[in-house]
Amino acid sequence: MDVHIAVDIGASSGRLVLGRLLDSKLVLKEIHRFDNGFREQDSSLYWDIEHLLEQIVAGLQAAKKAGVESCTLGIDTWAVDYALLDREGKRLREVYAYRDRRTDSAPAEVEKLISREALYEKTGIQQLTFNTIYQLFAHDRAERARADQILLVPDYLYYRLSGKQINEVTNASTTQLLNLQTRDYDEELLSVLGLRREQFAALTEPGTYLGGLDQVLQQQYDLPSCTLVVAATHDTASAVLGVPARQGSSWAYLSSGTWSLLGVEREQPLNTKETMKANYTNEWGAYGTYRFLKNITGLWLIQEVRRQGGGRYSFAELVQMAGQCEPYRSLIDCNDDRFLNPPDMAEEIRSFCKETGQKVPESVAEVARCIFDSLALSYGTYLDELEALTGEAIEVLHIVGGGAKNELLCQLTADATGRQVCAGPVESTALGNLMVQMIHAGVFRDIHEARRTVAESFEVTRYEPAHVVSGVKERWNRIVKK
Repeated sequence: MDVHIAVDIGASSGRLVLGRLLDSKLVLKEIHRFDNGFREQDSSLYWDIEHLLEQIVAGLQAAKKAGVESCTLGIDTWAVDYALLDREGKRLREVYAYRDRRTDSAPAEVEKLISREALYEKTGIQQLTFNTIYQLFAHDRAERARADQILLVPDYLYYRLSGKQINEVTNASTTQLLNLQTRDYDEELLSVLGLRREQFAALTEPGTYLGGLDQVLQQQYDLPSCTLVVAATHDTASAVLGVPARQGSSWAYLSSGTWSLLGVEREQPLNTKETMKANYTNEWGAYGTYRFLKNITGLWLIQEVRRQGGGRYSFAELVQMAGQCEPYRSLIDCNDDRFLNPPDMAEEIRSFCKETGQKVPESVAEVARCIFDSLALSYGTYLDELEALTGEAIEVLHIVGGGAKNELLCQLTADATGRQVCAGPVESTALGNLMVQMIHAGVFRDIHEARRTVAESFEVTRYEPAHVVSGVKERWNRIVKK
């Protein structure tokens, strides 16, 4: 089978991307794109999961109209959010969005039952208020107990398309419920939540053959004959697979989208007291790897400034306008919880600057510049920290995802890290999804061959450090109390 389709859904949009190997080069074609986002209902935030299913079907219909008769199909989405199913396989309620504030007090409540240190030793997962363990803890206890199955979002989408229930490992690891030693759900943590192991499906590795589309669905909508292959369903796991890194080189990745995920690919987890204190995570990757990384609030900051400003300027215009502003004039701690989902992002940024005794960015251009400068300085500080924690030198930083298009941010990152930055490909998440399918189909022998092909198929822009910013980094560290 030489046609492969990636369903790649993020927090703000989704798309279906067709990939194939032509003349030894990977060629991509976007066949369908759609909006995504959470909505407020009864003071809670929910995803419209049925909309996502409808759009997947619409994309497959578009593929069929374009002449695709058969293909493999893989799905990736964001992490941590879940659906509760009853014994008939029906959802018990809408799917909560991770930015819902119901979990604000959950970490402190869970810590009364199990210490943060013990939790990290078991799972190696960083503490974030929206991790699944805290979402489930905050969930209505009676409804939680009634659930026959708990599926994360991409697993639920696979289930609706195929009728098969799985828990794919790269996403399941973000629940903060998997034990690094047993490589299964931790019984003590399930007990803390009042849950049972049988409420979770079998852990499933990327590359697993899942079967075909539900026949009723395929016939009702006249869809291609699809072979479902389990992708690395956590979008960051897929994005890391799509990094065009050379085997044996010393590199780190920055998956730059709504979130910025800065890390390295390892064969063993690193869950020490030092890594816990620094709040680094050990998410499971494909093919026996771990993603040792730092979560940093990413382009969400500028996305919200743009959205709340009525979309007056395009992202490209915001970057251009920011480039004309005074650099490092105002800085913020991108990971401060106040920026998780404020009613007015620009005003929240101004308030932070005022409270920390800085010049307050007034115009939208100055706010954008503040965001880009702060993100780059975050990357510089955390990359140094990453190198110190692993004890391994990092020579090159690969930026993949939407942020790879932001030339200003890429150059600022090269300056802040003091390292070469290789930006691209933008479509790394869809590529990683497709690569797993193609390895399964025998197109590539392994991930190393697939990455070499990515490097030969897509343009990568290189940025070298051009300015010394050590003094600015020190000021940023004081501001964020590093």
